[in-house]
Amino acid sequence: MTDHIPTFSLELFPPQTPEGAEKLRAARARMALLKPRFFSVTFGAGGSTPDRTLETVLEIQREGHQAAPHLSCIGSTRDSIRSILEQYRAQGIRHLVALRGDLPSGMARPGAFRYANELVEFIRTETGDWFTIEVAAYPEYHPQARSPQDDLLAFKRKLDAGANSAITQYFYNFDAYAHFVDQCQTIGIDVPIVPGIMPISSYSSLARFSDNCGAEIPRWIRKRLESYADDSASIRAFGLDVVTGLCERLLASGAPGLHFYTLNQDALTSTLWQRLRLS
Repeated sequence: MTDHIPTFSLELFPPQTPEGAEKLRAARARMALLKPRFFSVTFGAGGSTPDRTLETVLEIQREGHQAAPHLSCIGSTRDSIRSILEQYRAQGIRHLVALRGDLPSGMARPGAFRYANELVEFIRTETGDWFTIEVAAYPEYHPQARSPQDDLLAFKRKLDAGANSAITQYFYNFDAYAHFVDQCQTIGIDVPIVPGIMPISSYSSLARFSDNCGAEIPRWIRKRLESYADDSASIRAFGLDVVTGLCERLLASGAPGLHFYTLNQDALTSTLWQRLRLS
C-alpha cells in the first residue's frame, strides 16, 4: 500500500435514550483527549434510521472534531440516500463510511441498492469528489461470500466504484490480515486498508458479536477467556495483552493505522492507546 502517515480513529454508535446520550458525551470527552483522526458513527439504531447518526455527528463537529457517518444501503431508496447526502453536504461533512448493511429480519428485498459498490457509485454520481469514502473489508472473508476470490473481487468492485480506503472487520489473527493485504496487492489494490480493532471486555459479548459477523476468535484465546468464567478483571487484563500485542505487530508491519470499535466505552480503548503510545 502507498506510504502515508498512520491514522487512528474511533467508532461510536448513536445513543437511543437521553441517558445514553449523556453517557456518550462524557465518554467522548475522554476519548477526545486521545486526539483521534476522526470519530465514525454507525447508521442509526440497528440501521433503522439515520436521524440519530446525524445528531451525533453534528454534536461531534460542534465539539471541534472530525466525524464520519456510516451510510447503509440495505432498505434504502435512491431518494432517501440522496436526501441524507444533501444533509451531510449542507453540514460540511466530507467523510463517509459506505456499507451494505444487514438485511433486517422479515425484509424480503434489500431496496434500491443490493451491494455497497452500488451505493459508492451512487454517492460519486450524486456528489463527485465531495466525500472521502471508506468501505468495509474482511480479512477472514465475509460470512456470505461464496469463496475467498469472490469476496476479494467484491472488495475490488467497491474501490473501482470510487471508494478511497477501507476499514476491516475486527480480527485477532494477524496472519489473516497480512494475507488479505497481500492478496489485494496481487490484483492491483493499493489503498489504505485500516485494521479494525475490538477491545475485549466480556467473553460472552465477544462470542456473540463474532458469531454474528463471522470474525474468528482463535481457539487459544477462546479457551483462556472461557477459563476465567466470571472473573471480569482477568478477562480485561488478558484481553488488553492480546490486543496490545496484535496492534504492535500490525503497526510494525506497516498497517496504515488502527480503527477502534469502542462500543461507546472509553476505558479499554484509552488504555490501549496509552500502551501503544499513539498520542
